[in-house]
Amino acid sequence: MATGSVVPLLFLARISGLLVAVLVSIWAISFRSSFHHHSSESSPQEDQGITYSVLHPLFMVIGFILISGEAILIHRWLPGSRSLKKSVHLCLQGVALASGIFGIWTKFHGQKGIVANFYSLHSWMGLICILLFGAQWLVGFLSFWHRGEGRTVRQRVLPWHIFLGLYTYGLAVATAETGLLEKLTFLQTKRNMSKRCPESMVVNSLGLGLAFLSGIVILAAVSPKYQPPQQLWATATQLLPRDE
Repeated sequence: MATGSVVPLLFLARISGLLVAVLVSIWAISFRSSFHHHSSESSPQEDQGITYSVLHPLFMVIGFILISGEAILIHRWLPGSRSLKKSVHLCLQGVALASGIFGIWTKFHGQKGIVANFYSLHSWMGLICILLFGAQWLVGFLSFWHRGEGRTVRQRVLPWHIFLGLYTYGLAVATAETGLLEKLTFLQTKRNMSKRCPESMVVNSLGLGLAFLSGIVILAAVSPKYQPPQQLWATATQLLPRDE
């Protein structure tokens, strides 16, 4: 059970995650026309393209970033055995991975192919992030179902698994930030959108929300685990020198 100083961090993570979900939903639903590059009259094919373009930020932010962040925090608040926590963590990360893959597919669907869309820093970072995340999930899946490895091997791998997990999560947030900047720059230069219009305010607020959320999630993940006073006293007495 989450106790001590971690509780405020978990609360802030949930509030900021909810804010991010609301902002990306408002942006995707209320400003649908911004996700389509053509200005001609709409056709069924164009309407379908808009739908897939709108699904991209929803699945990448809500499905990939928010769910993977919740999976990171599972060990901080979920009661029960370590096996239960690992299984829930693995399932949530699997949902996040599926959402990320589908989100990338929606971006390329109906366009000129992957190569034509693979040109920006945002796309390069996104591909690297998905590959790292998939490799992390595969390693976690294999280690969960095959526990015959020695204890020392698992202890050596665990710090790297935690580091790569937090690194990939931070990379996902950074990739989302570059995507927001790329889209906002396109709208302001190609469509002469005002820099202080409601859509610009929503996108900038979404970027700030993601930056705040990632900091809270990572801080909660690396914060020392809470120990009750009795356990702290027992640990301290064990460290005291003993008379021979």
